[in-house]
Amino acid sequence: MAHIETVAGIEPAVVINDDDRSYVDWPAIFAGTVLATAISFVLLTFGSAIGLSMSSARAGEGTSLFWVAVVGALWLLWVQISSFTAGGYLTGRLRRRHGDSTESESDIRDGSHGLVMWALGVLLGAFIAFWGISGTISAAGSAASAVGSGVANVATEAADQFGADSLLVDRALRGGANANQPVDEGTRSEIGRILASTLGDGELDQGDRDYLVSVVSQRAGIPPEEAQARIDQVVEQGRALEAQARDAAETARKTTLIAAFLAAASLLVSGAAAYFGATLGGKHRDEHTVFADWNRPW
Repeated sequence: MAHIETVAGIEPAVVINDDDRSYVDWPAIFAGTVLATAISFVLLTFGSAIGLSMSSARAGEGTSLFWVAVVGALWLLWVQISSFTAGGYLTGRLRRRHGDSTESESDIRDGSHGLVMWALGVLLGAFIAFWGISGTISAAGSAASAVGSGVANVATEAADQFGADSLLVDRALRGGANANQPVDEGTRSEIGRILASTLGDGELDQGDRDYLVSVVSQRAGIPPEEAQARIDQVVEQGRALEAQARDAAETARKTTLIAAFLAAASLLVSGAAAYFGATLGGKHRDEHTVFADWNRPW
């Protein structure tokens, strides 16, 4: 059965009195979820284009990673609010109202449907991200993973700068007009390991220093004093490169932290937006609201 509920100042709303029908209107929820997901996809695609326009393959050009992450997180906030407000509105507008509910109860049920739509949309987005379909979200996850691995392996990667084939070892052993024959790979590796031990807070052992001075002086054909100065210079260059690697890892960590925090905050705000949109849609449903600017195409 159906009866007409009269509200002062507005047209009467037709309320269905069907006690056998579930209070949860899943078709309306699914419809809102589809709309919210589609809007998110479109806006995230635009956001990806904007992000690419802010970056550059050339070093020193384009916007810094920090500001790219901040702008991306703010754009994600806008996307979440816009999409879930629209999806919530559609859910509330399509939800079939029960006859045993008051105005306040109907508003709560409309908003609850919006929250369920929001939760379903979040789970769908997580599923898409897990399977790697959404490039934007999966890229953020890959960046977070890379930051974690980079922070854990900074010292190891910096130590590779003193490997047997590294440029820094070449600089230490670079010979002049009086240079002798190149050292073998075993000696180069040994020199690299000794130099790598100085990274961080490490100090060069005096015995290792004397050995390096001897090898470099013999290989390059230079006096021991000049060989010692060359070794000190190479050690400082290695420490500078290590410091740069650590700074880059720390910057990436902070950037990812801010982006993740804003992304989580945007999800919470979008839940409130979905609730508001659903209650607004339910209110327009009961009032039979017609938008004056909406013209029929026929």
